[in-house]
Amino acid sequence: MSVPLPALLLGVAGLLPFVAGALAAHGMMPGISNPITGLLILQTYGAAILAFMGGCLWGFAAEARRRDWQPYVYSVIPALWAASATLFPGIPGFGAPPALATLASGFVVLLAVDLLFRGWGLGPRWWLSLRLPLSAGVLVCLGAGLAA
Repeated sequence: MSVPLPALLLGVAGLLPFVAGALAAHGMMPGISNPITGLLILQTYGAAILAFMGGCLWGFAAEARRRDWQPYVYSVIPALWAASATLFPGIPGFGAPPALATLASGFVVLLAVDLLFRGWGLGPRWWLSLRLPLSAGVLVCLGAGLAA
């Protein structure tokens, strides 16, 4: 099943702040002369999106009128993971913030949770067709931030 055009276009547009943050972290973003700003963009936007993705999963469970705890518990993991990433500020002179590694691992865990939801029949059939390439883009950008 193909991804609806609005979901595809808005999903791709959602990658733009990740790309801007990665470029800025390497001093390659016009108008942002401080690479630390790029790392902060990646950290704050990454945490927001990871939490948002958990909200999507909650919605899938609610839409299916699930009464058991399991999908709801799994759907809050991304938000809690994102919150934990905000507890790890970067240390100037010691490389990229540990938050970026925490977020990157969170997006990998999110993919595993997406697969669980697919197995439970929750969410639209096209969901993974959208999530896989977008997650790859997010992980590339977070990796670029880690390499800065």
